[in-house]
Amino acid sequence: MPISPEYLPAAYALSAVGVWGASDFLGGIGARRANAFLFTAIVHISGMVLIGGLAILTHASLPGNVSLRWALLAGSVGGIALALFYRALASGKMGLTAPVAAVLGAGIPTIVTAFAEGFPGYRHVGGFVLAGIGVWLISRAEEGAGRPEGLGLAVLAGIGFAGFYLCINRAGNASALWIAVVSRTASFVVTSAFVLLGRHLRSVPTPVLAIAMLAGCLDITGTVIFIRASQIGRLDEAVVLSSLYPAVTVLLARIFLHEHFSRARTVGMLAALLAVPMVAG
Repeated sequence: MPISPEYLPAAYALSAVGVWGASDFLGGIGARRANAFLFTAIVHISGMVLIGGLAILTHASLPGNVSLRWALLAGSVGGIALALFYRALASGKMGLTAPVAAVLGAGIPTIVTAFAEGFPGYRHVGGFVLAGIGVWLISRAEEGAGRPEGLGLAVLAGIGFAGFYLCINRAGNASALWIAVVSRTASFVVTSAFVLLGRHLRSVPTPVLAIAMLAGCLDITGTVIFIRASQIGRLDEAVVLSSLYPAVTVLLARIFLHEHFSRARTVGMLAALLAVPMVAG
């Protein structure tokens, strides 16, 4: 059954949720066993190879100079943010740090878009608020647990993700494949510079290398899907819906790492799900 054009942006954004959530879970696992910037550099180059090859095979048109500049800027900001995010995931509980980054990453572009494109409507705003409450419930620390490790890095990563979303949106309606490749090229250059300056270049165990490569393929696939969502719909809607990816990360952390899954987080998951039709319509 074909999806109505009205709901197509939401379908793209929700697809990015699953892909990004799985990628971030793998990133948190891999960053525990290797330097975060070295691991992230491998993630970026893996994604570049995959989507770059796909762009060539499909004869996708190259973006114009303006689109290229915004994609490069987005990749530079996003590359550092992802490395910080992986470090946050590795140093603390994934179920806490991932939603914090998501809230900031979604909140800032939503506010900017409201000023740039106009008020999105009360139903959409209600969905934004409900999604925010859901993410907060997922991310809140348990009673007596204190401040979770990696929280500061998660905050910085969230601000960086917001910058990535805003810049990638300015790249326009050029090929989503090439925009993703160009942004990841900048990300690779920036993270590689940190690796070289910090003298973190060393051999990576084969299992960690495999995790990085798989995470990179998933991460850039999610980016391509998100770009399409933002191109055919409003940026705030695409950002809010795609920022529900911590739900997937939390679930995977619960299943494979046995992280605590409280009643509040269950309610948060339900709130986030209820927000989807409100934002998507």
